[in-house]
Amino acid sequence: MKHGLDILQERGFIKQCTNLAGLRDCMDKHPVTLYVGVDPTGSSLHVGHMVPFFAMAHLQRSGHRPIALVGGGTGMIGDPSGKTEMRQMLTLEEIERNMVNIRSQLSRVVDFSEGAGIMVNNYDWLGGLNYIEFLRDIGCHFSVNRMLSFESYKQRLEKGLSFIEFNYQLLQSYDFLKLFQEYDCRLQMGGDDQWGNIVSGMELIRRIEGEEVYGLTFHLVTRSDGKKMGKTEKGAVFLDPDRFSVFDFYQYWRNVADADVIKFLKLFTFLPIEEIEEYASLEGQEINRAKERLAFEQTKIIHGEDEARRAVEAAKSAFSAAGTSKDAIPSITIARSELDEGIEVTDLFSRTDLCASRGDARRLIQQGGARINDRKIPAIDTVIDASWEQEGELLLRAGKKRYFRITRA
Repeated sequence: MKHGLDILQERGFIKQCTNLAGLRDCMDKHPVTLYVGVDPTGSSLHVGHMVPFFAMAHLQRSGHRPIALVGGGTGMIGDPSGKTEMRQMLTLEEIERNMVNIRSQLSRVVDFSEGAGIMVNNYDWLGGLNYIEFLRDIGCHFSVNRMLSFESYKQRLEKGLSFIEFNYQLLQSYDFLKLFQEYDCRLQMGGDDQWGNIVSGMELIRRIEGEEVYGLTFHLVTRSDGKKMGKTEKGAVFLDPDRFSVFDFYQYWRNVADADVIKFLKLFTFLPIEEIEEYASLEGQEINRAKERLAFEQTKIIHGEDEARRAVEAAKSAFSAAGTSKDAIPSITIARSELDEGIEVTDLFSRTDLCASRGDARRLIQQGGARINDRKIPAIDTVIDASWEQEGELLLRAGKKRYFRITRA
């Protein structure tokens, strides 16, 4: 079996490791318990969260034991790493609801069945901390000067760093210590913006337990145009289909830039590296085969194979006559009487995911990017009625690749 670290290296995950040779030797001797943390600050993860968990899955498949730590405690504070503003605090009830969703989503990538990976909540040990004892036993091991030297704190200092956020590094370091003590966890992984937090946790374990543990960080994935991974005109590419439809999810991956497709196949799928390298030789229009495979594989992983196949068929139906179903395209139903009377086109588009407001719809129409059933909208004051229907529906399009269906009751 190929070494887990070799898999991560050849697929382009690794940015930094505190001691790569030492970690490799540790993994060669026995399976290693490792963890990745995520804060339950939202009801859904988005694709930008998933790189560390794909890396975790590769290591799990190589025989190592994963722990997904959901920060029910730290999530009530907020990590300043990579942020320019303080996060809004959540209630325990909101965090619990978010955790249920996050576990379900991560289960698509990491195996949490009995005897496999586990998920823990750091509120279990942070919620009842005695502050005086914590400062005495843990805080004494941290240097304020060193903490301020990390880039994450430097960025936040420019706009103001609250004391509650300043404590975050201590708490995340304490997480690593607790997982080491309870599960013999010897590796923490995360995005490269977590380097300072990871190193601090390692140092805490060395000081208290006298043991060496390891830190591994991954590249912060950006697109070839420099924009943040997982962002669209409509916002983040959420894994929750109620927040980002399966069709749009498929289309997001289908429409990545040519320069990104091989990198994303390595990071966001489990296809063998040899098969991915075959796609790397494609040129011109042939690269679309790689994009279609990326879109299908990623949609299958996150939403299941049936939904992925529906998205493929919906895309074929939207773009050609080859498809058989448009059911996966986002849709709403309006009253028959409303369409008979006529609806202003800006109102119609603003009701869909294609435009956030009537103003957005006006700009889309003025730029020539709005169509209904492949008819271009001639003016912003156009009224849409039943004469625009085809096969009992309206297929709205924004630009070349974004669609929305409207049916009527």
